[in-house]
Amino acid sequence: MLKKLITEVNHFKSQSHNFRILVLTNLVYALVQPVIDIFVAAYIMRNSDDTSKVVIYQLAIYTGIPITFLINGFLLKYFNIRKLYSTGMMLSGVSMIIMMSLKSLSLVGIGMAGITMGLSFGLYWSNRDYLAISTTNDDNRNYYYGLETFFYTIIAIVIPFAIGWFIQSKTGAEDKHNAYVIITAIVFVITMGASIVCFRGRFENPVQKKYIFFKFHPLWYKLLSLATFKGLAQGFLVTAPAMLIFKILGEEGALGNAQSIGALLAAVIIYFIGRFSKPADRIKTFSVGLILFAIGACVNGIMFNQTGVIIFLLLLLMAKPLMDLAYYPIQLRVIDIVSKIEKRGEFAYILNHETGLYAGRLLGAVTFLVLYYTVSEDFALRYAIGIIALLQLCSIFISKNIIAHGNRIASEPETTEPEKVMEEAATNLV
Repeated sequence: MLKKLITEVNHFKSQSHNFRILVLTNLVYALVQPVIDIFVAAYIMRNSDDTSKVVIYQLAIYTGIPITFLINGFLLKYFNIRKLYSTGMMLSGVSMIIMMSLKSLSLVGIGMAGITMGLSFGLYWSNRDYLAISTTNDDNRNYYYGLETFFYTIIAIVIPFAIGWFIQSKTGAEDKHNAYVIITAIVFVITMGASIVCFRGRFENPVQKKYIFFKFHPLWYKLLSLATFKGLAQGFLVTAPAMLIFKILGEEGALGNAQSIGALLAAVIIYFIGRFSKPADRIKTFSVGLILFAIGACVNGIMFNQTGVIIFLLLLLMAKPLMDLAYYPIQLRVIDIVSKIEKRGEFAYILNHETGLYAGRLLGAVTFLVLYYTVSEDFALRYAIGIIALLQLCSIFISKNIIAHGNRIASEPETTEPEKVMEEAATNLV
């Protein structure tokens, strides 16, 4: 066992300096992700007992993200990418401070906190996506995302349990509120630590300064449709556990315990899939994740009790990392292909990709809110996730269509790309 561990450590050390720094930066920041993703939603639930406010908060976040992607493209002309990346991480702590300072959770206050968190995520993800594509190649992207997902899943064991226990150890509304304030302060300190690690990297800004385009290669439009379906579920994957557990399982302690069940096994499985799988395995991995998510969502909809929620969370622990592990390398590989064909910088596609995600996020959030206000809260919680999970199964067929399109590009004699490169691109999309 020790020998295998040393082998894996040596494999990590064999990667480039920027690869290692990027992973370590994201590892430190991952310590606050469960707080941002889960316990902010739980805080809104505790103080308002209104799931619609959680969705509105999430919608505010997702509105701020594409706006900040666009702003970030402008800022990259004047500021080093490390500064922008670090600012994005630290703004997440600022957003939580705004939330904790609200005397009452009005829609205006929730919207302000959500937009600020959206600014944080926009700066974080736009720069992180560019650094991922510039730091990795198609051969080590499965490993990169598998390694990140492994650490994220391990952290998902410890952090929710520790925070849930900490909040539950307090008695009375004021003490519980103070517990959230302490957690917010810790989050801010951790984001500062992640920023310090980031500055150890030798990251360079995109060379091309034009990022906004309105016409793209047909293969890119197919990826945008895939991004829309991914966006459909993103809001629910973040907030659904908090809303369901708070309504059905009870308090934050149950939230932490439920999130921790099975996470260790999931982490080990995801790491080895990322470490040893080939680019040709990505669609299989993607399909398994989508199917597990659909099964969990349907079980929750049919049972809608404590057992159903636990089953949903267990399957979600496997489904989400599997989907991400496959999706992001496919996205980056398509960017590799179309950026060479159209002779554009990669950041232009990272920026445009967010429009597809936002369209899906908006549709997903509106689906929940329509069911919430026209039928009932329980109906929305019970069936909205299942509807969206089943719709997401279309992503399997869209992925296959992307593969077919890639094969056609490879067979076109008039293509400007060398035949060897395009054949490899089509194969890697399988």
